[in-house]
Amino acid sequence: MTVLGQTAEQKIRTRLAYLYGEDQADSLLTELEARIAPYKAQLTKTGFKPKWDQEDVVLITYGDSITSKDNSAELANLKVFVDKWLKHTFSVLHLLPIFPYTSDDGFSVADYRAIRTDLGTWEDVNALSENFELMFDFVLNHCSRVSLYFADFRGNRDPYKDFFIYEDHTKDWSQVVRPRSTPLLTEIPTHDGLRHVWTTFSADQVDLNYKNPNVLLEMIDILLFYVAKGSRITRLDAIAFLWKEVGTSCLHLPQTHEVVKLMRDILDDMCPEAILLTETNVPHEENISYFGHGDEAHMVYQFSLPPLLLYSIHSGNTQYLYDWLKHLTPPPEGCTYFNFTASHDGIGVRPLEGLLPKEEMKQLMDDMRSRGAYVSTRRNTDGKDVPYEINVTFFDAFRNPGHQSAPWQAARYLLSQTFALCLRGVPGIYIHSLLGTP
Repeated sequence: MTVLGQTAEQKIRTRLAYLYGEDQADSLLTELEARIAPYKAQLTKTGFKPKWDQEDVVLITYGDSITSKDNSAELANLKVFVDKWLKHTFSVLHLLPIFPYTSDDGFSVADYRAIRTDLGTWEDVNALSENFELMFDFVLNHCSRVSLYFADFRGNRDPYKDFFIYEDHTKDWSQVVRPRSTPLLTEIPTHDGLRHVWTTFSADQVDLNYKNPNVLLEMIDILLFYVAKGSRITRLDAIAFLWKEVGTSCLHLPQTHEVVKLMRDILDDMCPEAILLTETNVPHEENISYFGHGDEAHMVYQFSLPPLLLYSIHSGNTQYLYDWLKHLTPPPEGCTYFNFTASHDGIGVRPLEGLLPKEEMKQLMDDMRSRGAYVSTRRNTDGKDVPYEINVTFFDAFRNPGHQSAPWQAARYLLSQTFALCLRGVPGIYIHSLLGTP
């Protein structure tokens, strides 16, 4: 039985040849089709509605954001809450990582195919789909140091011994664009001695080696596993850092875009209702590059919106927000924006680059610090630590300094949430925005 249609097969072979060479393209295509064949029947029965419409609103939540006193499974608690209060308001539940993990609130995945025992089971996930469609996180740039993949890497054992990147720590890596101020390379003892492995985000989050085609095959398998389990929208976490090349910034490399396009080709052929959403916390023009020519991500996060909106309401100056909106280009046909004001991350300030003067940006961060915000940093290519995210809820951001409530706090807060609901694209509301969490 043919797994892929002829057009998809030709596209995918071309992409595999670009990534791994013409001499490997045919054999890799055969291996790929063998990996995805078991999902073909499941993906024809997902029941997803076609793409998106005006009724789509996403609730962003952790699986354990709602708890109860009876120690029941956390996903079951979430179901009781959303079924009672939200099923006529939201159409999609974005479940932030629900898998076993070791750090970073779920974004250091130890097992991609299991559900955390405190959350419940895959049956509990499926139960949530009775009244909502689902969105999963796919943390595909890196995984936990306690994963089976990394255990085999450290032991120099098949099949995962070449799944990670190790480099000479004495080389100059200053060109690499970083989202953190922690070291790029982390020393790890292995069967073959000490190795310095690539750790973009933290020492516990080890980057996968996509130059090994077996990594790509495994990640495509996981992507289709998630879609088969009900992920109508799949969020590609930290996708911009995926491919590494010595002597480059290792950000937005052409090979990274090619991987996203390959995943899009597979989904378009096997489950055309499924949606890919890229998460790239970078300046606007870099961010929207993940639309490609309408052949890459279906959705991209509107990352410039949260900090611009925060600045505008806080300062009372709408000039920069207006200018940005006036020049905001429509997405390609078949694509749209994912509009949000808050998420599990802080409010990124890199997306303000080129949109807000530096002195205004500095004033905003100083004002937010006076309201209890923590400003995290990243390591710049010149070795300096520069601001990366403002960590504060929108509710607290509109307080007076010193955590004092302000007369117009609630009105400003409601304005911030309403504004995002009015823009072209699909809106996403973080559960702590819904609840006004301080």
